[in-house]
Amino acid sequence: MDSLSYTSVASSMVILTLQPLFVMIGSFFIFKERVNKLMVLCMITAVFGSIIIAWGDIGVSREALIGDTLSLLGTISISVYMLVGQKVSHKIPANIYSIIAFFIGGSVMLIYSLMNHFSLTDYSSSDWMYFLLLALIPTIFGHFIFNLLLKSIGATTVSVGVIGEPVLAIILAYFILGEAVSSFQILGGLFTIAGMGFYFWAKTK
Repeated sequence: MDSLSYTSVASSMVILTLQPLFVMIGSFFIFKERVNKLMVLCMITAVFGSIIIAWGDIGVSREALIGDTLSLLGTISISVYMLVGQKVSHKIPANIYSIIAFFIGGSVMLIYSLMNHFSLTDYSSSDWMYFLLLALIPTIFGHFIFNLLLKSIGATTVSVGVIGEPVLAIILAYFILGEAVSSFQILGGLFTIAGMGFYFWAKTK
């Protein structure tokens, strides 16, 4: 969260797309999961596509370096979260794991807000609506599905699916917000979709 105070959303997004690589490495050492060269190539292609999408907005400065470091720590944290989720998925149901994770996350956010003297109530009705949507759609609905899939397809495959988020965001921004789509975004989106598609295909072989 603090990373966006120092670096651009684009830079943060590029670092976040490294998550599947971290998860793949972790899965290799923890779960002894094997991946073939084609799967690795497909994953790199998808990550490369995300880098192309954000390339035009990436900034280089001392502040950006601080933000990028924070983004990297966040990416490592979510990678660990995925790996832990896969580890415990065979012991506790996904809904229980999700409740525990959401409770811990909410508690940390509450402590963080209190420490930084952020208001907990002084927001407009539209802000509360956005808070509710963020809680329902990406958190309860989105992350619960991720946690549910960890048992059946594994953390690495789930993480590869996350790479598609920037592409979906571009499409939604175009239709809902009327934002223009650059040639970099189109090219990067094609790389990302192709990499993801071939990865899922290679996974079934």
